[in-house]
Amino acid sequence: MSEPKQVVQAVKKATKSVVAQAAEAALAAVSSREASPGVPGAPAPEPPSVTEPTKPRGPLEPKPDQDGPERRTATGAATGVEPTAVAQQGSFLTTSQGARLRDTDHSLKAGTRGPTLLQDHHLREKITHFDHERIPERVVHARGAGAHGIFVGYGNAKPITRAGFLAKNAQTPVFVRFSTVLGSRGSADTVRDTRGFATKFYTDEGTFDLVGNNIPVFFIQDGIKFPDVIHAGKPHPDREIPQAQSAHDTFWDFASLHTESQHHAIWNMSDRGIPRSYRTMEGFGVHTFRLVNAAGETSLVKFHWKPVLGVHSLTWEEAQLLAGMDPDFHRRDLADAIESGALPQWELGVQVFEDTPEELFNGIDLLDPTKLVPEEDAPVQAIGLLTLTANPTNYFAETEQVAFHVGNLVPGIDVTNDPLLQARLFSYVDTQLTRLGGPNFHQIPINRPHAPVNDMLRDGFHQDAVHGGVAPYRPNSLDGGCPFHAAGAKDGAFVDVAALIPEGVKIRENPASFDDHFSQARQFWLSMSPTEREHIVLAYTFELAKCYEQAVKERQLLALANIDPTLCAQVADGLGLSAPAATVALVDLPPSPALSQLGGTWPTDGRLVGIVVDPDGDLSDLEGLVETIQAAGLLPLVVAPRGGTLPNGMAVQRTFAATRSVEFDAVIVAGSPGADPRLALLLQECFRHAKVIAAYGAGGDALSDAGIDLDAAGVLVADSGGAAFAELHSLLGSHRVWDRFAPVLG
Repeated sequence: MSEPKQVVQAVKKATKSVVAQAAEAALAAVSSREASPGVPGAPAPEPPSVTEPTKPRGPLEPKPDQDGPERRTATGAATGVEPTAVAQQGSFLTTSQGARLRDTDHSLKAGTRGPTLLQDHHLREKITHFDHERIPERVVHARGAGAHGIFVGYGNAKPITRAGFLAKNAQTPVFVRFSTVLGSRGSADTVRDTRGFATKFYTDEGTFDLVGNNIPVFFIQDGIKFPDVIHAGKPHPDREIPQAQSAHDTFWDFASLHTESQHHAIWNMSDRGIPRSYRTMEGFGVHTFRLVNAAGETSLVKFHWKPVLGVHSLTWEEAQLLAGMDPDFHRRDLADAIESGALPQWELGVQVFEDTPEELFNGIDLLDPTKLVPEEDAPVQAIGLLTLTANPTNYFAETEQVAFHVGNLVPGIDVTNDPLLQARLFSYVDTQLTRLGGPNFHQIPINRPHAPVNDMLRDGFHQDAVHGGVAPYRPNSLDGGCPFHAAGAKDGAFVDVAALIPEGVKIRENPASFDDHFSQARQFWLSMSPTEREHIVLAYTFELAKCYEQAVKERQLLALANIDPTLCAQVADGLGLSAPAATVALVDLPPSPALSQLGGTWPTDGRLVGIVVDPDGDLSDLEGLVETIQAAGLLPLVVAPRGGTLPNGMAVQRTFAATRSVEFDAVIVAGSPGADPRLALLLQECFRHAKVIAAYGAGGDALSDAGIDLDAAGVLVADSGGAAFAELHSLLGSHRVWDRFAPVLG
């Protein structure tokens, strides 16, 4: 269950819809933010005006040729019903054909003790539909969570693209789906894995899908290997284990034989593989795209999503604990944050490169999806703000049935010849045909464009439209000549870029610029802090220790030797094996500080603070402490030995039996309810996971009873609840207190 709406609402006007509130808040954030350095070649952008904000789009209308008995919104609610309504609509239960029912609890039988009759049409309908409720899950990214939101353009991308949704103050409804990659729909959220970050923009010019991940590179360079890398990562086909993880022989067999995978693999072994929350996760378009401005001039770009809350991760122990005690942790965190008013936000940014025939930047092949461009060499320019404003009304109808496709483009955005991207252009539509039952999946409400549709696609499974006319072809003389071609860009048409294709012969081969598989993996390692390096060593050691085949371990150690000798030696030591020598010359690229998650401070909105209390102790500060935490935009949760109500009338929200430290970003101990091993475990875990721990009053005794070092970094003892929170809040912006421990490895 979600907590009471305790976080201060981001938008105050309760009379407006959630989307309208979020739009206004997003525009206000735009106006107050420091000006972006802008896209190269563009004038410095001015904050968009909020004096007359554009009205957000209302409920999605059906396509002109899809008028039916009842109109529906993008969330499936009938027109006239609030999209946020969660109850069933209608007074009477009916069959699927609208006939009212007087009984749905008893089958039609020949007497009270007789056999069920075949003529029971309601029983047959109810059971038959139930038997067919499940559809094939996604081959990858099956485990997901979604949310609705709004995107506001900053307007500073005009020099490089004519895409209308990036215009100044333009507001575009979106649906975002986050996901893990390898696991099934029922797997845990907190496994070590890449996360999907897919965004559907319902623009006035058509639907644009930005289908990316939380890691900027991929395992393979050519899409023809995609079935192979996924087969390698999925559970072994003989025993169907392990689920949702790469810690097994087939994955590391593939990665060690296809060394182009090593760059993505080291990102997965870093803290990026176990994000704290979808709200604190970066997103990347992975590929290089080609943008086109109004004059027809082109640029190459890479897309980035930058979370306003910063990039933070779980510890490995936390990830393992959560997989058992709350496998829905990331789903719950996202939904609770939106419901409480702590609306998640990301800035959309681009790295911009000159569109040259070589498609290189500083020697980096921009068509190689296993390579990134360091942000120090090509800064990310912010071009818009995404705010998630509403949870789905129905998971299946929206989050499960949403269909993304990298080929859903709008005028001003085009693809490049990246060989992985080229294969994705085929694969995404192909997989929807099976998963969603035919070619008309774009008519499912969550997939319907918000732009007018006038296509010549007809019939097929699940055709919802009742098309008019007799001539679905052009030109024709029977339907008034409709539909007509748009004359070109001036009519808003999507115009394919006339990109120069180098002369060549048909060949199955990568360019020589794809041959370097280790230098950027080494750059990533050298860019990490000592703490992050230690985590990478421990992750590799864990994963390879789960492999049975000695040859696989030894081959992967050789790949690590080609990344960094220290990394290889420490992992080899953990496995009890000898460290091999490198077989390639090590290339020392400059470290990229932007790759590290540590060293900065970020907003703390929506963070969870546990308040441990003694029901029989002094509770005089508690109410004021809760109000102070709420006023700072955080969510306080009162934790006690048992549930119910405290003597001061406040509710207990968590008990020692039903919570663990992993639920909280920080803890304040406001009392000492005695020597309880469950409390000691909670505090010891918080300490071990480098979380801020504060205490006041008798809370200091509880820390001592748990064996917590009161002089350790990030352990605070104050005179009052307000003082304890003030000190805690100042440290929480750094997420964790890593200097509590000196790294042993890395």
